[in-house]
Formats: sequence, structure tokens, C-alpha cells
Amino acid sequence: MENKLPSPLLPGLLEIAQNAGEAIMSIYASGAKARLKDDATPVTEADITAENVILAGLAKLAPGVPVVSEESVAAGYVPALKDRFFLVDPLDGTREFLSRNGEFTVNIALIERTMPALGVVFAPALPRLFWAERGIGAFEAASTSTSGGIPDARRLMAVTVPARNLRVVASRSHRDSLTENWIRNCDTGRLVFAGSSLKFCVIAAGEADVYPRFGRTMEWDTAAGHAVLLAAGGKVLTEGETPLTYGKVEAEFANPAFIASGA
Repeated sequence: MENKLPSPLLPGLLEIAQNAGEAIMSIYASGAKARLKDDATPVTEADITAENVILAGLAKLAPGVPVVSEESVAAGYVPALKDRFFLVDPLDGTREFLSRNGEFTVNIALIERTMPALGVVFAPALPRLFWAERGIGAFEAASTSTSGGIPDARRLMAVTVPARNLRVVASRSHRDSLTENWIRNCDTGRLVFAGSSLKFCVIAAGEADVYPRFGRTMEWDTAAGHAVLLAAGGKVLTEGETPLTYGKVEAEFANPAFIASGA
């Protein structure tokens, strides 16, 4: 790591994400059924259980910092936001969870003045653990076993996007016609399939170049992965070439279309 020390929040966030991942995996092992929410997206017992673990952990770790979490918002609870708040997706990739391909994640991000400052992405079934902090860098743990500290890790550096033969990250579950057209019209060399916020992380790790997303996403889907990619030297821009921002209460936390890419 660089000379700047990590936030004292980081060890706690890593522990909370892994605790939520353990709760998810206990349900994953026994199987889970889904029901549809009002927006027609699936939710399972694992989503609810993981969110309860995370909310309890954040209340102890950072009391007074508002938390915007997917299932709480779906239930009608939206806190009054400040310049600093958490965005949480307790189980990003519920469809991946139900199809049992392992590509689902726990996402926790700290937003400061509309931009992701700190993020943890944990894929407990793979297992892969990513975290990042603005001014410190982005990392992937060598092992997901920790004792309440920061595990040994390798630094992530997004690669420069080439002019040709792009490695394009494509969703397994959510590709729409606009995204398909973009992929056909760019110089695509290879499609890299990934679920959930792992799409941002594989770019941060230099395993892909670009992730176009024209279909609907919510802020809790993207914030933690965005933090990882940003700290690795990448970027996430809207169609207007402006940075993707957070805290869009008036839009009910929906994101516009965006393109995430390496350096």
C-alpha cells in the first residue's frame, strides 16, 4: 500500500462483508426459493438475511452514517442522506445465486460527496474478495480468511484500453438490445462473461477492458464495484461522458446508462 494509511473503517467493512457472505453460503448450500418484489426482480431468504447482518454491523461500526440498502428501500425505507452514506447490495446477482453459477456478490460502498470513496466486493462462492479506497488503491485478497484485519493482497491496476480487439464484459442475465448493438459495433475481440459487480472487478484486475451497460441498474448494484475500478485507475462514465454519481434520490437511486472501462 501507499504511504497513506487505510481508513479505520476498512477492517470492519471486510469483516461485515464476509459475515454476510457466510450467511448467504449457508442458505446457498441448502437451496433457496425466490419470490418477486413489486419491481418484478427476485428476492430470497439469503438477500434478507445478508442485509440484516450488514445493517447490524454498520450500525456498530459507523453509527449515524445513513445506509441505503436494496431490500430496505424495496420495503419503503429511505434515510435522509448526508454528504457521506453507505450503499449496500446484500446479494448482488440474485439470478446468479438461483442458477448456482457462483457469480454473486456482497457489495458495500461508502459514498462521499456523490462519489465512491471506499468499497468492498465479496464473491463468497468463488471465493474472491476485492476492496478499494480512494487515494490508497484497489486490491484483491490472496485469501478470504481473515482475523478481523486486512488480509494479504495484490494490488489491482486496470490496463490501458486498446484501440482494437476489446475484451468486453457482458452480463449473463441482463443484456438488452442497446448493449448487444454496442458490442456488435465496437471492435470486440472477446466477450468475458461475469455476473453482478464482478464485471467492474475483472476490469480493475486487468482481465477485461470495457463494460457497457445500457439496461437498468441501481446505485447499490454499482457503487462498490465502481469504487474498486476507480481506485485501480479505471473510470465509469455516462453517455454524456460525465462520471457516474450517487445519491440520486430524485431518480429513486436508478443509474443512467454508462460505460465502465480501464485506464
